[in-house]
This record gives sequence, structure tokens and C-alpha cells, in this order.
Amino acid sequence: MRGGSVAAVSYRELAPPAPLRGLVECLWRTGPTARTGPTRVLPDGCMDLLVDEAGGLTVAGPDTAAFVTRGRQGGWTGGLRFHPGVLPRLLGVPAVELRDTRVALADVSPAAARLAGPAVPSDPGSLFRLVAELATAEPARETAPWSLPALRRITTRLGGGAAAGAVAAELGWSTRSLTRHCTAVYGYGPAVLRRVLRFRAAATLLHAGVAPAEVAARTGYADQPHLSREVRALAGVPATALRPT
Repeated sequence: MRGGSVAAVSYRELAPPAPLRGLVECLWRTGPTARTGPTRVLPDGCMDLLVDEAGGLTVAGPDTAAFVTRGRQGGWTGGLRFHPGVLPRLLGVPAVELRDTRVALADVSPAAARLAGPAVPSDPGSLFRLVAELATAEPARETAPWSLPALRRITTRLGGGAAAGAVAAELGWSTRSLTRHCTAVYGYGPAVLRRVLRFRAAATLLHAGVAPAEVAARTGYADQPHLSREVRALAGVPATALRPT
């Protein structure tokens, strides 16, 4: 959850252009006065395209636990956060190959890197143009087994706590097939995706100042101790660290 990073950084999110909102969740930037120090980036089920100060592009894979960077977001000044499952279909690379990693775009997709050219950190237009161009290509079956509307529906169903078997039945697939496709699309199977998305919802509420007991009830945890254990496991910090200061 890039917006829910536990860090001493200046951070803001901006909406993408309307035509790209089905693909891109937000544009995010770190401020010029951000302090150096570790930044704990929380898992959110998303993948990002990161821009560094020199205009280099890096792909942030789907995380299964907090990713700790050093300095100003690890040297990245901003990026695009894609909706879960979207960036792999644009790049044609299974998400599982990028899980818990940060890899230069040129190493992930040389064709996309050539198309992008050097990015201008202060001008997100080049990133938006890259996304629009990538979206015109025919996606690979492995990373795009579903249409975008179906992808959003599956993400919502699993994020809402639906069992993998129920979602698979709705698609006319076996649970095994759904798990295989989810691993390519999201970077992990339905159970881990459900866990990460539930954590993301809980972290958002905690950051908004909602009491932990209420957060647990609203996001489907058995009780507050269950929430606390999951926050510790996925964020690496106690739930109190996610609350506003």
C-alpha cells in the first residue's frame, strides 16, 4: 500500500487522466523536502511503475510483506500505481516473476523500456502516454485470462472475502485453474490476495483513525488480536504504528 507507507516522507497522490482510470489507480509523488531514512512500503496487491531522479523506470512487483527502502522512497521520486492485476497484462510478464522485487523496466520488458524512453520526473505525461500505448497491444493470454471488467470483478470478490472455490465456480473453472491464473495475474494465489487486500482495507481505516476493534469488525478479522497479528505479519510493525500521529 504505497499511500500507507510507514515513513517520514512527504507524499501525495493524484488521480490519473479519465481514460486511464480503469488501469491506473493513481499517480504518486514524494515531496522535495522528504527526510532520508527507511520507508516501509505496505503490501496492497498492486504493482507500480517507479521513476527515479534521473528518469529511470523500475517495476515494483506485488509484495507479500512490507518492502523497506532507504532514503527518499529508495531514490524514487514518484510513480504510477496500477490496479491489482493490470500491469502484468500491459507488460506481458507474469506477476509472480516480480513478486517482492524491484526490477528495472528494461530488464522486465525491453520493448516497453524502448517505448518509454527517459522519463521526466516532473512531468507524468510521458508515463501516461506509455500506459496508453501499452494498452493498445493485444495482451498475452497468460497474463490476461480475463477481460478488464472481469478482472475488477474477481479482485472485488476475492478482496471481499469470497472463497476461491465460489469464484472459480462463477467462472466455470476449477479452483486449481483459478489459482494458477491468479498467480500469473496478481503474483500470488487467491488466499494470499484475499489476505493482502483485507490488510490493505484495514490499514486504510487505521490510518484514518478508526479504532482497531471497529477496524477488525469491518474488515472481516475474527477479533482485534487477529487484526494485530496480521498487521505485524504483513507490515512488520504493530497496528499502532499505522494510526495517525
